[in-house]
Amino acid sequence: MTDLVVRRLLVDLETPFARHWCGGDAFRSAFLDALSMSFPMGEQFFIDSVREGVATLPEAERERFMPMVRGFVGQEATHRRIHALFNGHLADQGYRNGWERRIAERLPRLAGTDKRHAVAITAATEHFTAILAEYLLAHPQQLAGAEPRLATLWFWHAAEESEHRSVAFDLYRAMGGNDLWRRRWFRVVTVTFLYDALRQTASNLRHDGQLWRWSTWSSGARFLFGRDGLVRRTFQPWRAYRRADFHPSQQDATRAERWLAEHSGEFRVVGEAG
Repeated sequence: MTDLVVRRLLVDLETPFARHWCGGDAFRSAFLDALSMSFPMGEQFFIDSVREGVATLPEAERERFMPMVRGFVGQEATHRRIHALFNGHLADQGYRNGWERRIAERLPRLAGTDKRHAVAITAATEHFTAILAEYLLAHPQQLAGAEPRLATLWFWHAAEESEHRSVAFDLYRAMGGNDLWRRRWFRVVTVTFLYDALRQTASNLRHDGQLWRWSTWSSGARFLFGRDGLVRRTFQPWRAYRRADFHPSQQDATRAERWLAEHSGEFRVVGEAG
């Protein structure tokens, strides 16, 4: 495990932005908006699950994990706040956030009372966000034409997701979680995440009057299934989670580290693990 720092993003998120802020592309804007809609509620669940999970460890193990848990919580709390601001503009534009409601209803029911299940769900979802983050950092053209402040928001979030990708996974193992349930929860998260992401994207496009336009879905097909499309480029990293010897640290973090080093003027460090 590596040290985590908490950063304050220095971009303007008070000024409203255009509906199709991602280079005028309806599909890419709607898809990224959908992801943002899931973040505040989802990240609160991650924070709660990790906090409650680490409290179940023996004292020596708990002390070992606490610096990383504090860094994880700090980063996720910052993401939650920033995306709440972003989502506020979406609400002002009339978008309805159905994904957030489904998260609030589904996750506590799925996790139950065994703290390991909540942490396993968190670890599985963190793998999803980490491979999406790596995809975005490796294919910055997907944000071509985006407002610079919003592109910075997404790249910064991506870099930090890569940075803390191992915390919930390592905590789950320390809590005695086994690989059978780790992989079972990953299957559940895969189905629900993809279903909710596409459903919310379709809802956003319907609100825009863009859902049935050929240009919308031709752009969507390129974004998802093109030569450098999201599905094609993330399938192998997605599949890797199912291996018995998998660990999130096997994912290359070079691009995330480079982005943070090259854009240090876009944020201020406000706290460090330890």
